[in-house]
Amino acid sequence: MSEGSVVIETITSDVLRNNPLGDPFVRRVPVYLPPGYESGNARYQVVYVLTGFTGRGTMLLNDAAWDENIAERMDRLIAQGTVRPMILVLPDCFTRIGGSQYLNSSAVGQYEDHIVKELVPYFDSRYRTIADRNHRAVVGKSSGGYGSVILAMRNPGVFGLMASHSGDMYFELCYKPDIISALKALPKLGGLDKFWDNIPTIRPKDKNFRDAINIIAMAACYSPNPNAPHGFDLLFDLETGELREDVWKRWLEWDPVYLVDKYADALRSLRLIYLDAGLRDEFNLQYGARIFAKRLKGRGIKYTHEEFDDGHFGVQYRYDHSLKAISEASAI
Repeated sequence: MSEGSVVIETITSDVLRNNPLGDPFVRRVPVYLPPGYESGNARYQVVYVLTGFTGRGTMLLNDAAWDENIAERMDRLIAQGTVRPMILVLPDCFTRIGGSQYLNSSAVGQYEDHIVKELVPYFDSRYRTIADRNHRAVVGKSSGGYGSVILAMRNPGVFGLMASHSGDMYFELCYKPDIISALKALPKLGGLDKFWDNIPTIRPKDKNFRDAINIIAMAACYSPNPNAPHGFDLLFDLETGELREDVWKRWLEWDPVYLVDKYADALRSLRLIYLDAGLRDEFNLQYGARIFAKRLKGRGIKYTHEEFDDGHFGVQYRYDHSLKAISEASAI
């Protein structure tokens, strides 16, 4: 079986320079080149692959027991004839709080701009991509699935195809249940201020850490406030647990299920909308995908929706489905 190659590009980002979290503005971004790329002059469709929360692009290249990394997966799919040869770009949007949701946030940084305004032009200018929306896709899992939906609906002139594996949707069920866990965990971690200041160095990063970090990081992404402590508004009262309805309303402005009408024309223009989730997803994301699909259907927007008998983790095999769908839709 022929093998593709992986090049690690070092990207100096202007939009991430001086970001509020003090994260690096120089990023290592892998690019997968299909077999035969170096010896030919053909141009290829390009897929931006977004990792989930706490991930970065280089992690998609890690060895895994009983599984393939993304480069090995692509080599196999191309050899089988399941997908056409494609270029993959694996962005690094990791932050000191675990991720960015691929959004622009005054509390986190300009990560939507980093991808759309920096990475896409960079790779189109240096590699033989087919540099148009109909041959440029974005795909991801979990927070990466969320990012894929948001980036495609907000930037339909850039991405003409989108695939979301268990993407964050319907915040009522995927985030609200985290509030009580975070309320219980934060005192064990010394309170919000201490937790925020020491996120990278806290050991062990156990259940208490995980319970706290997700809801805090989402607040930094969905409800930034330059005038608030730490740069964001918390979703709930730290003492009573009472939901702050004004902040919750701001979160819902970023929930894909409530954005279908706002971005209906953009969604309708996409060559591919692929959604999936596991029937036993630990974050209840199967329901969000169903709601999103129902709202697309009600507006006559074409989509593909699949459900798998699994949960949220260890589902890399589903990339076989999305990459095939992207390859087929790009060939239309």
